[in-house]
Amino acid sequence: MAQKFGSILQNLGKVDRTADDIFDEHLQNFTRQQNAANRLQKEFNNYIRCIRAVQTASKTLMDSLNEIYESNWSGHDLLYVQAQNIEMLWQDFSHKLGDQVLIPLNTYQSQFPEMRKKIDKRGRKLVDFDSQRHSYQSLLSNPKKRDEIKVAKAKESLEESKRTYEVLNSELHDELPALYDSRVLFLVTNLQTLFAAEQVFHGETAKVYTELEAIVDKLATDSQRGSYTLKKTSPKSPKSPSGNNNFIPSAPGSPTSTAAEELPPTPTTTPPSSPSHPPNPTDHLHLSNSSEPDDNIKPTSQSQPPPPSSPKHSPLPTQVNGNAKPASPGSPNNNKHVEELYDIPVEATTDNLPFGVLYRVKATYKYTREDVDELSFDVGEIIRVVEYDDPEEQEEGWLMGVKEGSDEKGMFPANFTRPL
Repeated sequence: MAQKFGSILQNLGKVDRTADDIFDEHLQNFTRQQNAANRLQKEFNNYIRCIRAVQTASKTLMDSLNEIYESNWSGHDLLYVQAQNIEMLWQDFSHKLGDQVLIPLNTYQSQFPEMRKKIDKRGRKLVDFDSQRHSYQSLLSNPKKRDEIKVAKAKESLEESKRTYEVLNSELHDELPALYDSRVLFLVTNLQTLFAAEQVFHGETAKVYTELEAIVDKLATDSQRGSYTLKKTSPKSPKSPSGNNNFIPSAPGSPTSTAAEELPPTPTTTPPSSPSHPPNPTDHLHLSNSSEPDDNIKPTSQSQPPPPSSPKHSPLPTQVNGNAKPASPGSPNNNKHVEELYDIPVEATTDNLPFGVLYRVKATYKYTREDVDELSFDVGEIIRVVEYDDPEEQEEGWLMGVKEGSDEKGMFPANFTRPL
């Protein structure tokens, strides 16, 4: 009650207030420092909550990716390993922020409420001191009604309040500047820890995401090559590597041949019987007019096979001093090797073609390339089918070709075209 009364008197100007400009400056610094600490603590707590939310979202996302990433796709096991690495990095980062940044920040901020209580107590003791000083001076100012007992008691109370105030005031004059100066060291230590943890986390996660990107790039490459595409075959041009390897041109009427294989082969697939006794290509062109057919060759249909290739592609071995010259690149032996590598449709015409062209096809559907080594074309365009530069690069259901009238060359799906 006496403190409130003394405070009112000070506000009314009835009692002199003890002034301390140095303390007032310390108090302003303290208030500014406390507000900054409160704001930093608030924002960092929000940041920690967001980090933990992203950590949870990241784990959920990677779990989903592991579930939908099929086991036969390339990099399946590596994806799981990298997902575990990301989860561990998030956990380590979250723990570092909590233990090495948030806890020190909370400790730093907890100093201000205690110091504020001490400042408030010092203010109350100052009011008591000023009030006791005013009472003592009032007793001394009226000598006629002066009561020595009251004066002595007032003096004792004044000295007691003065001692209490001066003790608190002296402590605060030491503690407030020290607390204010500690703000720089705290911020340096705290922010260094924060930024170091951020750097390590983002550096390590960048490495993991680089590995994940490589896994997806490999999957994309395999997908573009058709590794995960459902195999589709055209009814007009079935693609069967095993059929190519087992094709026997000398026995088109064998019982083991399929319906598609019973068609007579092109003359370019008939190898010479011996170097010294080359066969005549016309022997197989008019089987119905032959008077001495081979025992193992029986015509199976009335359809005529394509005419023999031009001499540019199917030259016969020539006699030199009674011996046959080796077969040229366009010889039947070479054509047989080409047809074993490439499944040339029976209905495709192979005569009168430029050197290196296996046969020609016409686009029945528009195709837009999806990779740099593929060929785009529109419906109706003519494409010359050629050999692969590297036969090992041949893929089932795909051909290598050059568009007529241009130099564009690349792979294209066979079922988008029909042979001519």
